Amino acid sequence: MLPVDDQLVLPERELSYRSSRSSGPGGQNVNKVETRVTLLFDIPGSAVLDETQKELVRQRLATRINKKGVLRVVSQRHRTQNANREAVRTKLAELLAEALRPRRPRRPTKTPEKARRRRLEDKKRRSELKRRRGRVRES
Repeated sequence: MLPVDDQLVLPERELSYRSSRSSGPGGQNVNKVETRVTLLFDIPGSAVLDETQKELVRQRLATRINKKGVLRVVSQRHRTQNANREAVRTKLAELLAEALRPRRPRRPTKTPEKARRRRLEDKKRRSELKRRRGRVRES
């Protein structure tokens, strides 16, 4: 079981793991041992998430989800497969908790009068400066 927040716990059967060789430096260990772990979470096939939650996750984590709706989380930071497995579990829980957290609606605000006035004054000053750069007429 993977606790996401107070109300949501993902069962282990909905998570699948793949291991592969990590990239980057690391000597002989990195060339022989499959320490990188990829966690796959099938959003459409999840029995725990309701439709609104699934849609929220799809919208907010769109860059991490493939066309089939599978969320992919990867970790290769640690030297052992078990440490990377824990890292992807933690990362998935954080991502889902953040995606499912309700957003406060944005309250529309007006540009302050002082800021508007300052902007217009700056524009006038700049236009005057450019106007003075023009050709000098001899009278």
